[in-house]
This record gives sequence, C-alpha cells and structure tokens, in this order.
Amino acid sequence: MTTTPPSRGRRRAPSRMERAAGRAAALQKPRVILALLLLLALTCVMLLDGYLRAEVGGDQRVRTGASSSDVPDDVLEGGPILSFRGGQATTVSVPDKTIALTFDDGPNPTWTPQVLEILEEYDVPGTFFMVGSMVSRYPDIVDDLVDQGNEVGIHTFTHVDLSYQSDARITREIEQTQLALAGAAGITTTLFRAPYSSEMDAIDNYSWPVYKKLGEDGYTSVFIDTDSDDWKKPGVSKIIKWATPEDGEGASVLFHDAGGERSQTIKALPKYIEKMKAKGYTFTTISGVMAEQGAGAPAAAAAGAGQGTAPGAEAAQGGTGTDNGTGTGTGADSGSQLQAAHREATGTTLYEGKALIAAVRVAEWTVPALSVGLMVVGVAVMGRFGMMLILARRHYRQRNKRRFSWGPTVTRPVSVIVPAYNEKECIANTLKSLAQSTHPIEVIIVDDGSSDGTSEIAREAADALGMTNVRVIRQENAGKPAALNNGVRNASHDIVVMMDGDTVFEAETVRHLVQPFADPQVGAVAGNAKVGNRNTIIGAWQHIEYVMGFNLDRRMYDLLRCMPTIPGAIGAFRREAVLEVGGMSEDTLAEDTDITIAMHRAGWRVVYQEHARAWTEAPGSLKQLWSQRYRWSYGTMQALWKHRKSLTDKGPSGRFGRVGMPLVVIFQIITPVFAPLIDVFTAYSMIFVDFKAALLAWLAVLGIQLFCAAYAFRLDKEKYRYLLMMPLQQLAYRQMMYLVLIHSCITALTGGRLRWQKLKRTGEVGTPAGAGG
Repeated sequence: MTTTPPSRGRRRAPSRMERAAGRAAALQKPRVILALLLLLALTCVMLLDGYLRAEVGGDQRVRTGASSSDVPDDVLEGGPILSFRGGQATTVSVPDKTIALTFDDGPNPTWTPQVLEILEEYDVPGTFFMVGSMVSRYPDIVDDLVDQGNEVGIHTFTHVDLSYQSDARITREIEQTQLALAGAAGITTTLFRAPYSSEMDAIDNYSWPVYKKLGEDGYTSVFIDTDSDDWKKPGVSKIIKWATPEDGEGASVLFHDAGGERSQTIKALPKYIEKMKAKGYTFTTISGVMAEQGAGAPAAAAAGAGQGTAPGAEAAQGGTGTDNGTGTGTGADSGSQLQAAHREATGTTLYEGKALIAAVRVAEWTVPALSVGLMVVGVAVMGRFGMMLILARRHYRQRNKRRFSWGPTVTRPVSVIVPAYNEKECIANTLKSLAQSTHPIEVIIVDDGSSDGTSEIAREAADALGMTNVRVIRQENAGKPAALNNGVRNASHDIVVMMDGDTVFEAETVRHLVQPFADPQVGAVAGNAKVGNRNTIIGAWQHIEYVMGFNLDRRMYDLLRCMPTIPGAIGAFRREAVLEVGGMSEDTLAEDTDITIAMHRAGWRVVYQEHARAWTEAPGSLKQLWSQRYRWSYGTMQALWKHRKSLTDKGPSGRFGRVGMPLVVIFQIITPVFAPLIDVFTAYSMIFVDFKAALLAWLAVLGIQLFCAAYAFRLDKEKYRYLLMMPLQQLAYRQMMYLVLIHSCITALTGGRLRWQKLKRTGEVGTPAGAGG
C-alpha cells in the first residue's frame, strides 16, 4: 500500500459553490415556507370549492312531522310574510288580485337568464331567494338580475335546514350569503326564505326560534301561499294550474330557477303570466306587497353582515324600487334604484364580498384545472408503468440469454476509486469487500480532507487485509467531484470503477461491471445499487424504491439508449471517456447525472449491468433522507438545464436531448410534482364525495404499483416480504419525496445553490453476504 501526502502550498480559496452555500442557506427557510404556503393555498382552494358545492359542511337533513305547539296561532294562520317589528311577530298577506312571483335556489347559469328574459319581456318583477354559494359562483347573473329591477332574498349559503343548525352556523350561513351579494351586486338584503320551507302552517317548534332570531336581527321571512311544484316536473299545464290562486286571492307564488332541470318552468312561466294578467292580476315584489299593505319598508338587515347585525339605521337608503308594487312592472329604468329590501353594501362588507367573489373565481378555475392535471398525471403514470414493464421484461430476456455476450471477456485490471470524507465507520468494510474481488483491481482511496482519521483507518485496514494494491491519496477538502477527478488522474488502468465510501461490493461485482467494455462503443456502465440497511422502516421503503423506481427504470432507459444517471455507489467508466468530457464537474450537485449526460452527448453508449451489485447504506433518518434527496432532485434539475442544448443537437447528443431528457423531465420532475394531486383528490373524495368509490380507486392504483414492484423484485430475485411495507410507503414516504421535489423546484426557480452535504453513516452495512436477504 502506498500513500500520497496532501498537496502543499497556498490554502485553497473557497469554490464558487462554497461561496454560494452561505447565501443558499439563508434562503432555504423562506423557500420551505413558500412551499408550505403553496400547499396550504391549494388545500384552502379545494375546501372552498367543496364548500361551494355543499361537499364540505353539507347537511342533507330535512325535518318533518315536528309539533308546532310553541308557534302562535295568528302566525300559523297569517299571511306569508313574517317580520318582528318592535319584537312582535307580524304577518302580512298579499292583496287580492296581486301576485308576488318568487324563485328559489338560484342563480343558475342555464335557467336564471331565461327566467330574467321572460320577466323583462312581460315587464314583471320577481323576488329571487338565492343560495349564497351559487351567488358567489355566478355573480354576473346576480348583478344583471338586480340591474333589471328584481328583488333578492337570502336562501342560506349551502341550502341547509337551519332548524338543525347551531346559532353560529345560522349566523355564518346568513353573513356569507350577504357577503356574496355584496361582492356580486353591491347590495345586501333584508329578505330571507328558509330552505325546505313552504306555507306558514309548516313552521314548527324547531324552526320557530330560527325565525325569531332572524326577525330580531331585522330580517323578514317570506313563505308562500301557492306552490307551483315545478320541481316535480309534472308538466306545463299542471304547473300553471297549481300556481293559480283561488277566487281572485292574492298569493306569494313559488317557482324555481335552479336546483334541477327547469325546462318545464321556462315553458310554463310566460303562459302563466299571460293567464294571470288576463284575470286582472298585477305582479309585484315582496317589498311591494309590504308597502301596499301599509307595513312599510322591510326592517333593516345586513349592511353590517360582517358583524351579524341588520342595517336598521340604513333603512332610508333604499328607494321604494318600482311603483311600490301596485303596477305591473319594474322596467329597465327602475334598475337604477334600489329595491326597498336592498341596502347598498359599503365599507368592509363590500370589500370582503369582492374578496370572496375573487377567491371563488380562483377556486372555480383552479379545481377543474387540477382535475385535468390529475387525469394527465394519471395517464402518464399508468403509461410509465406499462412502458417499464414491457421494456424491463425485454431487457431481462435479452441480457440473460445464454448466447448473449458483450464481446471477448474483459480480464485486464481496473482501477477502483473511492472518494472518502469522514468515512471512519464504513471505509474498513469497503476495503474488506474489495479484497474479495475476483477481478484484478487497484484501489485508490481519495481522502477529501477528512477530520476523523479516515485515511489512517484505511491504511490500517489495508495492512490487516494484506492488500498491496491500495493507494491512499489525501487532499484538502474540495468536494466529491474533485476527489473523483484526482482519482482518475492517478488511475493506472484504462477502466475506472467509482464507488462511495459507505458501499460494499460482492466478490463478482467488479467482474460483472466491466464486461460491457468489451463493446468499444460502451463508455460507462451503471451497476445495481442495493439498500443494505433495510431492517428499518425507512430502509425498507428505500429498498422498494431502489428495486422498483431505480433499477426498473434503468432497464427501460438502457434499451432506449438514454440512461440519465450512473449511480455514485457503483459505476464504471472508460478513463479516456471521462477525460474527454472534462471529468467530474462541480457545476451541479448531481455530478453522476451530469457526467452520464455528458457521456451521451460525446457519443458514448451507457448501459445497465444488473448482475453487478453493490450494497450501500441508505440514510437512517428522515432529516438525512430529506438532505440526500433534496440534493439529488435539485442536482438533476441543474444537470438537465446545463445540457439543455442537447434538445437541438444532432447525432447521439440530440438523441438524448429528444428522447432521454423529455422522459426524465416528465417522469422524474413533472409527474412526481403533480402526482400529489392523486393523493389530494383521493383524500378529498373520501371525505367529501364518495368514500367507497375513492377508496376502491386508490386501492386499484396501489394494486397496479404492487404488481410492478413484485415484477421488479422478481427480476432482481428479491424477497417479496418487503412489499408488505408498500401501502404505508404510499401514505408516508412518498409524500415526503413529493415535498422534497417541490422544494427543489422552488429552489431552482428562485436561483438557489446548494453544496454537497455529508450524511451521517453508521457502518452497519458490512459484507455483502450480511447485507442480503
């Protein structure tokens, strides 16, 4: 064994990457916060969308058959308009020969505009009781409706039976609807109609306190005298018949402009208006009824919706709207005035309302876009699985034929380069494994400024093993690429094998690894890296990832002749090829990916040798795992960007640019970044939509992944018991890998730089025999 002392002279100045390290460290925390904020924003957008569609907090309970013993008789037998002026329950009836047309459940982008056209054509006003979530989704319709002179009332935000809800939920339902109206049309309203309500005699002991509470807040609750039952879709003639009051009586009549297919309503409405006008009826709003009956303008409500109080002080703001309900129409010119029930939204209420509408617009755009993205990601993931299975099988069958040969057997000695930085726990095991090599080798250990006695331990281990073919070269700390380049310069042979200082080889590893060099076109060979410390949960998860995600991929890339990465743990190179491409570069954090792409661009072939196995120690903690994968993913992005010109190159370089680079970008960056959508939408669907269907879909995807993993384990002759950890891996480990990649993308987009990080090792990966199983 020989030892080369460290170089002497002036102390090395900090490298470009080391100078950037301090700046990068200061930027990491803001980037992590930004990534978490993006995730939080996506969650909030999805929750808002679910809430708008009553998928979050929805309550489909409807109370029936309850007693009304606590409700005053004069209320049960009174008119359909209920207010609490002065704290006393008062009802108002619609005058004879008068119709107050009311519409529930809107706005709807299909039916509400058609209703408005009919009302405008016949110069008839309507009172629309709107669902807040629908208002926030279709604000332009509400604005047009108000401008046309129609009246608006609250029908809650999510169309729930308020008799089941807490006081806080009731307040929230009202306030949110008021904010939606403020953002959509610049108004609030004093009118309220409860979902699932009908005539006055339907008030029961559970709903009565709700009406009293809202009445105390200044709201007027509106019921009906006559129900068209158009939601039953009984036919146009029956809708008209059921909506017609008896004996010339006045009525609050109910139609629907949303909540289902309303074509029969659209056909019935003009015929109904013509019929009632022919009978001498006039049409008015709820405010018009109250004015004509001398009840005055509705009590104030909701300009202060944000505070949960009614705008009593602002009652004088609104005009009487039209002709106080005594005429037959509103006319376009009346749209410039506020209906008596309307209040102009000002101040905080107006701005909060506009903010709500803006947020809903974002949600309405984002969620469908994410759904499309989910479909694209799903197709890409399934396509990748199919491609991997087909090409991996072809690769296995091709390389394991009895007659397959790379050419004449390679028997000449090779140089094994081991870059080492503070590897005192592992370096002895590494040398012990190399001492058993069946192929002639020289070992070059490059100690990159270790402070733990790595070089001394290496010398002692080599002496103890009787290895005379070991050289230890010490250098000042300059990073892994510099250590590898130093080893290449000092190599005695034309083939160099590179391995990490925490890795152990099997006795046949080097022999298998160098055989492809019998083909003069082969410039580099990727070996089969195995996780040695797989007895922990994290180790088992990484074992699955290595076998399925890395080695199955490499079989595919090998056949496509666009292998993107030779693993640092085990790879072999022609020395001339390494020197031709300029050696290991410090331009990126993924020097292995960088030089592999450079090999392709220089015209060399890069292949995968499955039988050349190396056992490496995977990170033992989540923190170390994050550091390693962060460097890997960010370094890969750097390497791809560095070699972006291969997209337009000709020859071998162009082949990688137009085949390999798109595959890496799609399968290792874009798809994984958006893959969390699958999990997010699965969780969303399980909680808010259809638990059973979502669970079955997730299990189906898991089944496909298990099948692919099992096939990969079969090709690598691994034991299947580790696949029992795969469901848990999908729920925990994979999410962390997503966050790492997203963090890396943010770093890349913000121009950050990272230095190579040394992971803490335990030396628990000993001889290959002990690592297997």
